[in-house]
Amino acid sequence: MTKDVHLHHPDIEQMVNQITACGKISRADQQQFMSALLSQKSINQTEQELINRVFELLRRGRLRVVD
Repeated sequence: MTKDVHLHHPDIEQMVNQITACGKISRADQQQFMSALLSQKSINQTEQELINRVFELLRRGRLRVVD
């Protein structure tokens, strides 16, 4: 029996850490982030939490969108 294991994509975690550390997300960051997410077959719980973290920071105004 094989177990289906989904590891989180380290680049996604690094991107979220960088975005949250500087407090801003550029259009290029957004495109890179979406590309990394969409390149996967599925998103695991850890990745979902990272995505939610970015959206929550945006919603609260703690993350600026810059061009």
